[in-house]
Amino acid sequence: MAVESRDPVCGMQVDPQQARHIFEYDGTTYSFCCGGCRAAFQRDPEAFLGLACESQLHSPGRYYGHRQVSDVKDTGPTRATAYVCPMCSEVREDEPVPCPICGMALESELSSVALIAVEYTCPMHFEVVQDGPGACPVCGMALEPRTVASEEAPNPELVDMTRRFWIGAVLALPVFGLAMSEIVFGSRMLEFVSRPTSNWIQLVFSTPVVVWAGRPFFVRGWASIVNRHPNMFTLIAIGVGSAYGYSFGATMVPMFFPAVFQRAGEVEPYFDTSVVIIVLVLLGQVLELRARHQTSAALRSLLSIAPAIAHRIIDGGEEDVPTGFVDTGDTLRVRPGERIPVDGVVVEGRSAVDESMISGEPIPVEKSTGSQVVGATVNGTGSLIMQAERVGSETMLAQIIRMVGEAQRSRAPIQRLVDRFAKYFVPVVVVVAVAAFVGWSVWGPEPRFALALVSAVAVLIIACPCALGLATPMAIMVGIGRGAIAGVLIKDAEALEMLERVDTLIVDKTGTLTEGCPTVKTILTVSGLCEDELLQITAGLERASEHPLAAAIIRAALERHLTIPSVSDFQSVTGRGASGVVNGHRVVVGSVQMLERQGISVAELHDRRGELATQGQTVVFVGIDGKLAGVLGVVDPIKPSTAEAIQILKADGLQILMVTGDSQAMAEAVAFELGLAPENVVAEVLPADKRRIVAERQAAGQTVAMAGDGINDAPALAEAAVGIAMGTGADVAMESAGVTLVKGDLRTIVRARKLSRATMRNIRQNLFLAFVYNAVGVPVAAGLLYPIVGVLISPMWASAAMTMSSLSVIGNALRLRRVKL
Repeated sequence: MAVESRDPVCGMQVDPQQARHIFEYDGTTYSFCCGGCRAAFQRDPEAFLGLACESQLHSPGRYYGHRQVSDVKDTGPTRATAYVCPMCSEVREDEPVPCPICGMALESELSSVALIAVEYTCPMHFEVVQDGPGACPVCGMALEPRTVASEEAPNPELVDMTRRFWIGAVLALPVFGLAMSEIVFGSRMLEFVSRPTSNWIQLVFSTPVVVWAGRPFFVRGWASIVNRHPNMFTLIAIGVGSAYGYSFGATMVPMFFPAVFQRAGEVEPYFDTSVVIIVLVLLGQVLELRARHQTSAALRSLLSIAPAIAHRIIDGGEEDVPTGFVDTGDTLRVRPGERIPVDGVVVEGRSAVDESMISGEPIPVEKSTGSQVVGATVNGTGSLIMQAERVGSETMLAQIIRMVGEAQRSRAPIQRLVDRFAKYFVPVVVVVAVAAFVGWSVWGPEPRFALALVSAVAVLIIACPCALGLATPMAIMVGIGRGAIAGVLIKDAEALEMLERVDTLIVDKTGTLTEGCPTVKTILTVSGLCEDELLQITAGLERASEHPLAAAIIRAALERHLTIPSVSDFQSVTGRGASGVVNGHRVVVGSVQMLERQGISVAELHDRRGELATQGQTVVFVGIDGKLAGVLGVVDPIKPSTAEAIQILKADGLQILMVTGDSQAMAEAVAFELGLAPENVVAEVLPADKRRIVAERQAAGQTVAMAGDGINDAPALAEAAVGIAMGTGADVAMESAGVTLVKGDLRTIVRARKLSRATMRNIRQNLFLAFVYNAVGVPVAAGLLYPIVGVLISPMWASAAMTMSSLSVIGNALRLRRVKL
C-alpha cells in the first residue's frame, strides 16, 4: 500500500507513525499535519485532493496554519466541476455546451466553500444537473449554479451573448438601413443603390449576424428537434433560417423565382427580418442573463458577512486559519467587534452579541460560559473563547445560504406559458409549411415549384415568434418602470405574475411592522425626581457605554434637548449594566441583578416591571446614591403607517400572519396594537422556521407573500411566491425578494397588487394578439384564400404582417404607463 509522506496541501514532511491524522482513501494512506486539512479531506476527499494537486487552493503569500505558502503558483479561482441548465435540472454536462433539450446555455456554478464541488441546474427543470455551465436540453435556458462564489465571477454565457449582441447590432444597422430606406423612399432609393447591389450588401452584412451571432439559437433549435422538445428557439431557428435562406436564394439565383416576385429580374430579400430577429432575441437573452446573474447577489452578500479568518488556540498560543479550515472541537478566540467564525459554545468570557442576523431583533443577547453562539453574528465589547461545534456546511449561515439558493431556483419564469405554446405550435407550423409546399407542388399553377417554395417560406416567416416573444417582456418592462415611479421596485417577472394571486401575507415584526430601532417609551421615577432629571443623569452615565440601549437613552435625552453631563469612574459589567459618577452622584444602571449587587432594592417598581414587559418593553433600572431612582422602558416602536397598512391589506382580501424571532410577549404586544388575532402570531422562530411556515402555507394551497427586512428573513423571502423587502432593510433581504418597497411602507403593497393585476391583464392581451395573429396569418400564408379570392401572400407581406403584429403588442404594453395605482 502506498504511503504519502507529505501533507497533500502544505507540503510538510509527515511521519505516518507520528501524524495527527491518518486516513486511507482509494488505496492510498494520507497523513495530515493539522486538523483543518483533515476536516477538509474528510468532507470531500476528491475535491480536496484535486484542488491540492492542481495547486488551486492557495494563493501566494497566504498563511494556512502550517507555514507561509510562497512557492505555489496562483492559477486563479477554484475550477467549476458541473454544468447544469436553469430550465432542465436533469441535464448534467462536463463542459459548457448548450442544453440538449431546450438549447439554453449551461451556467457555471462556483462553490461558496473552496473544497466543495459545484453543480449547475436549470431553474425550470430541476432534474437537469451537470458539472459545468451550458444550456438546458429541455427549455434552452442557461443553467445556473446551485451555490455561488464569495466573489462575483463573470458569467461566461452573459459575456458571450453580450459580445454577440453588440457585434450583431452593428452589422445589422446597414441591412436595416437599406431595407427601411426602400420602404421610405421607394423606387427612388434604387437610383442611388441598385437592387443587385443592395442585395449583395445586405447579404455580406447579414451573413455574420445570422451565422455567427445567431449560431446559439440554431444550435439550441436543432437540439430541441433532436430531443423532441420544441420551444421558442425552435421557432426562432426555423423563422430566421427561412427568411435568410429565401433572401440568400433571391440574391444568388433570382431567375428561379416566379415573375410575380421579380422586379427587373431581381427579387426583394428579407435579410432585415432575419437580422432584426437575431438582434432582438440576443437583447432579450442579455437582459434575462443579467437579471438571473443578479439573483446570486443575495448569496454573495450572505457569504461576505462570514469572517475569512478564525483565531485558533493551540498549545497555549494562537494561529490564524481560514474559517473553512476550522474543525469541530477547535478552540477559538473571538475578539471585541469581530464576527463569530462558526457555530459553537462559549467556554470562557462574557459579552453581548448582536444576533439580529438570526432573530432580526436589534438588542444584543448577553453571552457567558455555556451560551450558544452562531457564526457570522457580531461580538460586542467583550472577548470570548469558544469551542466550535458546527463548521462548514453545518453552520446556520451555510444553511441560510442553502435555503435561499434552493428557494430561488424553485421559481419558474413566466415565459413557461410561451414555451408550452411553442411545444405544440412548432409542429403545427412545420406541418402547415410542408402541406403548403406539397399542395402547391401538386395542385398549384405554374411555376408550381417556385410558388410552393415561396408559400412554405411565407408560412415559416409569418410564424416567427416576434410578437409572441415581445408579449411578456414588453409588458413586464413597462410595468416595472411604472412601479418604480410609485415606489415599488420589482426585480423579476415572477413577482408581478404572482402578486395578483396572493391571498396570504406573512410579515416580520422588527423593521417591517416596527422601526427596528430601540426607543425610550416609558420613564417612571421615584425619590422625587422628574422624568427629565432621571433621563439626563442616566444618559450621562450611558454616554460612556457602547450598548444599543445606551444609544436609545442618549437619543431620547437629545430629543428633549437635555444637556448630557460627563461621567467619571465608569465601570461596565458585561451582561448586567454599568456604574459611574455623574454630577457627583453614584449612578447604577442595568438589570435587577446589577442593582441588587449594589444593595439597591427594586421592590417598589417590581410590579410595574412586569406590566412593561407584557407591553413588549425592555426594562432598565436606575439607582442613584444607593437608592432606586426609577426605570426606563425601551421598545421598538411601531411605524406610524403600519396600523393603516394592516387595515388596507385586510380590506384587499389578504390574510395577515406575523412571524418573528422576538419573544412571545413582545410579539403579542405589537399584535394587540395592530389588531392582529393571537392565532395569527408566531414568535421565537429561527430563519429555517420562517421558511418552513411559508412552505407549509403554500403546500396547503395558499399563495404566500413574505414581507421582511433582515438577513434572517432572506430564506423565507426567497421561498415565498412573492418576497417583499423593505427598502430600509438589509441588502440580502432586498436581493432575495422579488419586490422592494422603497420607503418600507406596507401600504405600498396595495399599489404593487394593482400594478400586478394591470400588468398580467396586459400580458394576456398581448398573448391573445400574438396567438390570433399566428392563427390567422399562418393559414393565409399557406394559400388558404387563393382558391377563394385568388390572393397569395408573398414573404414580403408576411414580413410586414410580422412587423405589424409586433408593433401592436408594443403599443398595447405602453398603455401600462398610464395605469392608476
